[in-house]
Amino acid sequence: MSIEQIDAQSLRSAFITGAKSLEAKKEWINELNVFPVPDGDTGTNMTMTIMSAAKNLAAEESDDIAELCRAIAQGSLRGARGNSGVILSQLFRGAAKILKEAQVIDVFELALAFDKASETAYKAVMKPKEGTILTVAKAMGDKALEIHENYNDIIPFLEEVLKCGDETLKKTPEMLPVLKKAGVVDSGGQGLMVILHGMLEGLKGNVIELGDVVLSTKSVAADGAAREDIDTADIKFGYCTEFIVNLKKEFTDKDEKEFKNFLTSIGDSLVCVADDEVVKVHVHTNDPGLAIQKGLSFGELTNLKIDNMREEHRERVIKGVDKILKEQNRKKKMGVISVSAGSGLASIFKEIGVDIVVEGGQTMNPSTEDIIEAVDKLNAETIYILPNNKNIILAAEQAAKLEEGKKVVVIPTKTVPQGITAMISLSEDRSIEENLENAKEEIADVKSAQITYAVRNTTIDDVEIHENDVMALGDGGIIGVDKSIDSAVDKALSSMVDDSSELVSLYYGADVSEEDAAKLCDELAGKYPKLEFELHNGGQPVYYYFISVE
Repeated sequence: MSIEQIDAQSLRSAFITGAKSLEAKKEWINELNVFPVPDGDTGTNMTMTIMSAAKNLAAEESDDIAELCRAIAQGSLRGARGNSGVILSQLFRGAAKILKEAQVIDVFELALAFDKASETAYKAVMKPKEGTILTVAKAMGDKALEIHENYNDIIPFLEEVLKCGDETLKKTPEMLPVLKKAGVVDSGGQGLMVILHGMLEGLKGNVIELGDVVLSTKSVAADGAAREDIDTADIKFGYCTEFIVNLKKEFTDKDEKEFKNFLTSIGDSLVCVADDEVVKVHVHTNDPGLAIQKGLSFGELTNLKIDNMREEHRERVIKGVDKILKEQNRKKKMGVISVSAGSGLASIFKEIGVDIVVEGGQTMNPSTEDIIEAVDKLNAETIYILPNNKNIILAAEQAAKLEEGKKVVVIPTKTVPQGITAMISLSEDRSIEENLENAKEEIADVKSAQITYAVRNTTIDDVEIHENDVMALGDGGIIGVDKSIDSAVDKALSSMVDDSSELVSLYYGADVSEEDAAKLCDELAGKYPKLEFELHNGGQPVYYYFISVE
């Protein structure tokens, strides 16, 4: 077949086919990761990024190419997860800059788009590394510019460009020794090639549908009676109101009783559950604003949801609520957002002053949009973000760039211990520049390690690793491999402690019991009598321990 121009429908079909192609192979791409840790991984991050773009594209009703490009760029930008996802979003963004201005998409415009995609992605990375997805993208951009004058037909042109990408991908192990030792090509580059080959197949007519689950922009009702089967005539209180109060002060038994009595006085079907940190509220009422205003007297609200059970005009449901929230949520001088996985770590960050904890970390990198949503919730003059993972820093920096109305500063913390240290170092009395410099100085002194398990056999830095081995990962790479969790912790600690060390903090994960953690801590304290040991319930998944030495 011959194609000299790509129209809006072909662009839509090709992109969605590329997205579905990646989704089908994401686990294979995950397995290409050099470090065999149980992370969310490249394939998962790239898939969630492109699926966000595909979902945005599916919701775009216009057949204008510029609008479709805008939907792809915006969707991928907000859905970007992990470094690979952020870079992928920048590739799409760069290509969209060219294609949205084109009257028609032909070979020449595609060549420019390939080149602009590479240029934009390189600019997004502070220290570009060759042998990665960036190298593969640049090779295709250079090739596209080199050969475009030889083609009018888009299909053979793309086949030649993608052939160059495949050949460059095969060479990535020669560019990065760590890839060569592991015997794999770059996972991000492989993901990009899967997408592009899928898009090419889509242009050839071998279209893969996105599927109803992703295409749908409406929520799916839970199993049970359909809306039309519910008799609304007898509903006394029409608005199902739910929210969580993040407590700012002690919530006594007396407070709880008075709160419940108040909610009962304005509605029914009440559920009010409190613990030391939050109060979860569910109530049916005719005036959600009253319930919300009362909740705000105890703290900040999250997870706010109000449904009109009579299915009347939803835009009138929350009359007055926005005004109440704005009046109560007064602007702070400084706010902090931290990324963390595990209820224990979330509690620790809250205790030391973090305003919002975004769920995420090694097992699931939060997207750019997740971070933006947290920024939007926080009313502060300056907002600091603690990524606490090197694979989240780019997404955080991208969120900071996208936030137009607030001053957002990313402190490049790569581990949870660094995040805790950085948080403690911040002060409202310092300037942004002073806070950033001080935080960087403090985290530079933190030595940290993570104890987890291997998900496959491999060799890294001449260290032979077998599936289910316990790995100690330090700031500079692998510290050691063992069969025992306790032994791996001991090895990590012995490599980190020196004459200047004073404090060791152990954060045990969800797969470690408090009893086992306490026993290990006591043993280590006996072995290192000059050091002070602190034990914390981190609750993090798949990582047995986070360790910091100061």
